[in-house]
Amino acid sequence: MLKPVDYNQRQHQDYAAGRAMPDESRAIWAAALARRAPAGRPLRVLDLGSGTGRLTPMLAETFGGPVWGVEPHEQMRAQAEAAPHPETVTYLDGRAEAIPLEDGSCDLIVVFLSLHHVRERAAAAREMRRVLAPDGRVLIRSTFSDRMPDIDWHAWFDGAREAEMLMFPTTGEVEAMFEAVGLRRLGLDVVRETYADTMTEYAARMRLRSISTFEHLDEAAIEAGMVRMEAAVAAAPDAAVYGDGDLMVLG
Repeated sequence: MLKPVDYNQRQHQDYAAGRAMPDESRAIWAAALARRAPAGRPLRVLDLGSGTGRLTPMLAETFGGPVWGVEPHEQMRAQAEAAPHPETVTYLDGRAEAIPLEDGSCDLIVVFLSLHHVRERAAAAREMRRVLAPDGRVLIRSTFSDRMPDIDWHAWFDGAREAEMLMFPTTGEVEAMFEAVGLRRLGLDVVRETYADTMTEYAARMRLRSISTFEHLDEAAIEAGMVRMEAAVAAAPDAAVYGDGDLMVLG
């Protein structure tokens, strides 16, 4: 496991802009999560590792119930609180290993690209199991190192793929983490989404270095990668950028 990333230092500054999700992708993920959520509405939802709240309002709109966005980094949480969000959304200071909610209070737990930041996985699994209602579901959107896809920007930035191989858990590690608390894998979906409508837009966000992998690369690799990225953009500035995301379902 790599060193932890402190989003209170640099990452929070451009995160909302750098990790902005196109409306089309937000709709795709809303549908993907809804397909795997428990039946019935409204649902009580925990957005665990909610960051700047890029998905939290969408979860409230999709599932109709209260949504708690739990985020340990004050600077990220402050941005979420300042942004428009439904009255049913509440942002809380907490982390996966210490969730500030009552036992059995959540019908659905969404962990969207944040599991790899969890340091104490066994404790986190116990906490998620504690707050999960009977027949609830845990949905984990993650990259898994044993299923690492071919990603365009890995080819631009030396060391990026190697860093992410160390950063992300395997599917087996995640399954074992939850099996220990009585939750089993019910499915693993592949969700096709649009990262950006054009390469130009994609590169503009990449320049903000809001992907935490950049925290594990040296400056020389980042600068050289930016040069390669600009060449790729020049070759196809209007091309849309797509990718596949894994969604593990546990219950």
